[in-house]
This record gives sequence, structure tokens and C-alpha cells, in this order.
Amino acid sequence: MELCIQVEHLTKRFQTQIAVNQLSFEVKKGEIFGILGHNGAGKTTTIEMLLGLQNPDEGKIRLLKKDGASIDKIIFERIGVQLQASSYQNNIRVRELCEEMASLYQDPADYHELLEQFELSPFAHHFVAHLSQGERQKLSILLALLPKPEMLFLDEATTGLDAAARRAVWDRLLLWKEKGTTILLTTHYMEEAAYLCDRILLLKQGNAIMEGTVADIAKGFASLEEAYLHYMEVTKL
Repeated sequence: MELCIQVEHLTKRFQTQIAVNQLSFEVKKGEIFGILGHNGAGKTTTIEMLLGLQNPDEGKIRLLKKDGASIDKIIFERIGVQLQASSYQNNIRVRELCEEMASLYQDPADYHELLEQFELSPFAHHFVAHLSQGERQKLSILLALLPKPEMLFLDEATTGLDAAARRAVWDRLLLWKEKGTTILLTTHYMEEAAYLCDRILLLKQGNAIMEGTVADIAKGFASLEEAYLHYMEVTKL
């Protein structure tokens, strides 16, 4: 079993608040691993620490068998990232942004094909600032796929999408999984987690509550949502 992500006792504090508390988990190559939790549970902070955007106060991170605190260009070329807060320069068009981002990689995906897949081709010459929230969200996922990533990080990727667009994105992500891409995503959509994830971790106030397959988590409950609501009311095991 090859591991792409290894996290041991990860902890992050903001003054007196513990955002992530002694978090440990592993993600296997080629799987989709979901982190579920309410707003403020520590999901985004966890991803930002994995990517080196925030320094953990304690714990160890390994990405693609390398210390996560030292993401270099070699690792950068192998991962794709979509974060909740994405900002782009003023007065840039969709096509220009795609060209600019593709130039960062030695062998990028064909952004024309990705624009077609995400139904953004009609907006290629539009200013990014003029896109709707859903269109910008799809664009941010598209940009994360440009490096043909071995590993993809998605933070609440489908927020703002309607039901049809959300399902279309899910199916695209499953196609990338079939190509061997490992995906770590955060979400608060139970249907999304059930549809996509091989394994999920429930996070509450920075603490891991439960981890396992959807079937593991939902065992004894009518649905994953019922299990989630139940476990979010209990303290750390």
C-alpha cells in the first residue's frame, strides 16, 4: 500500500484557540479521502498546513514521501490545489488566466479541453471578475487540474454550484481518480462524500471523531447524514 499523505499528531493553535488538535490520518495512492465537518471544524486549516501555507505548532506531515514542510518545485509540479479563497489579478480574462497558469508547468493539461469539460468555453474571453460564483468555482477546479496532478487538494470545491453542475464536477473527479490521481477534499455535503469518497474523516472543533468508509460511518443509521449529525454531537473518542 503506497501512501501519498501521512499526518501525525498535527496541531495548530491561534492564540488560545486550538484549531486542529493532535490530528493523525493517512491517504493511500489513488483514493478519494474526504474530511467532513461544520464550518470552523478545522478543515481548511488542515489543508493549509498540508500545503505549507500555515505552519503547524506540532506534528509531522509527509506528502508523496517527502516532508510536507518543504514543498519544492518537484512536489509543486505533482499536485493541484483549489482553495476556498482564490483571488486573481484585475482585468484578466479566463483564457489569459489559463495560459498564465499553464506556463508554470512543464507538461500541463490542455486547458481548451478542460474548458469544454467544465462548460466554460463560452466564457473564455470573459473577464474572470465578471463570472458568477459557480463559474469561478469551476474555473478554480480547472486550474487545479492543469498540472495533471498526482494528488489533488479541494477545499469545499462545489460550494455555489447548482445540483446539475455539482454532479458534473463529481463525475469529472471520478474520471481523474481512474487515471490514478489521489484526491483529498473537504466538504459539508453528505451526498458529495457518499458519492465520491473511499474513506472519510469526521472533524469536530479540530478533533478527529471517526474515520472509515462511508459504510463504516453510516453503519446502524439510515444514511450518512444521520450518522454525521449523530457523531457531531459526541465528544472525541
